[in-house]
Amino acid sequence: MRYRRIKIKGGLYFFTVVLADREQTLLTDHIDLLRDAFRYTKANHPFDIISSVILPEHLHVIWQLPEGDNNYSMRWSLIKGYFSRHLAQQSRKALNPSRVNKRERGIWQRRFWEHHIRDEKDLAQHIDYIHYNPVKHGYVSKAVDWPFSSIHQFIEQGEVDRNWGGDIGQVTGSNVRKFGE
Repeated sequence: MRYRRIKIKGGLYFFTVVLADREQTLLTDHIDLLRDAFRYTKANHPFDIISSVILPEHLHVIWQLPEGDNNYSMRWSLIKGYFSRHLAQQSRKALNPSRVNKRERGIWQRRFWEHHIRDEKDLAQHIDYIHYNPVKHGYVSKAVDWPFSSIHQFIEQGEVDRNWGGDIGQVTGSNVRKFGE
């Protein structure tokens, strides 16, 4: 069965991209390299980053693609490839033979998750999900304490209070700040 992706030119998308080994911490250990991979790709194939969070072994991001363009798969391929090529060479014995035959380093899961953002409510929920993710995974007790998150820009722009996204007991039901409402 062939996996089918929704591709809308100029679309707004939520993505989850994950390392092959969920025990690794490569994304935060090499955050500057990951930023370089994004900058390189954006310079050659523009897109806007609406919201993002980088965790040690996975990331979530919302992108707005340019009008007339729906090729997010190529952009992810470029980001993953740039990051992988620029990391220090891994031991060949650690790589799966199937990945070696396909000239893959085995750093990333082959696929990624995408979701087309349908409306303002959908966007708000995904931005909240992104910003709350470091709390959900137990890395921090407050969303603002995670350094690799777009929540800091949202706070600077006055779109969210710096106390938003405290502990799990605090952020439930009506306590969740909804963007765009």
